[in-house]
Amino acid sequence: MSSDHPDLTAEVMQTIEEGDVDDITKRRVYEIKEKPGALWHIYSAKDAEKIRELLRKVGEEQGQENPPDHDPIHDQSWYLDQTLRRRLYEEYGVQGWSIVQFLGDAVFIPAGAPHQVHNLYSCIKVAEDFVSPEHVRHCFRLTQEFRHLSTTHTNHEDKLQVKNIIYHAVKDAVSTLKAFEPKLGRS
Repeated sequence: MSSDHPDLTAEVMQTIEEGDVDDITKRRVYEIKEKPGALWHIYSAKDAEKIRELLRKVGEEQGQENPPDHDPIHDQSWYLDQTLRRRLYEEYGVQGWSIVQFLGDAVFIPAGAPHQVHNLYSCIKVAEDFVSPEHVRHCFRLTQEFRHLSTTHTNHEDKLQVKNIIYHAVKDAVSTLKAFEPKLGRS
């Protein structure tokens, strides 16, 4: 697809073309002339182990060590380019979602979902961790993964504070139930 979009560099156009984005998104870029800020690839949390397996395999093929206290996803030392994304699909049946983030867009990453971002232009990241009851299991699993990383790893600590969240959620639930207990006993 060609473009006369004045703000698009050849590198940005190539990244979008190789980013496996859908035709509607390409139209937003090329025809509507919206300026893309970042390209995201997001995968299902259930596919995390398959992604790790591929990255370890590729690392070994390239002669890299895979220390037990390092994690190819949490280390953020890999970028799955089009070739690796295709290999991930062909060898493991894993396919993610390609999302172009435009000015003013927010991107929601589900708990435990491996993801990567390629900034197309200068971007400011504002992140907020949110733990919903439906995803506590994924968050707890992530916390366990973080605990096995080396003590010098930036993700070693429990950033999500899952145990505290569970404690306070249960405490609030018990408090609410106790508040209705006298009313329930009178019925």
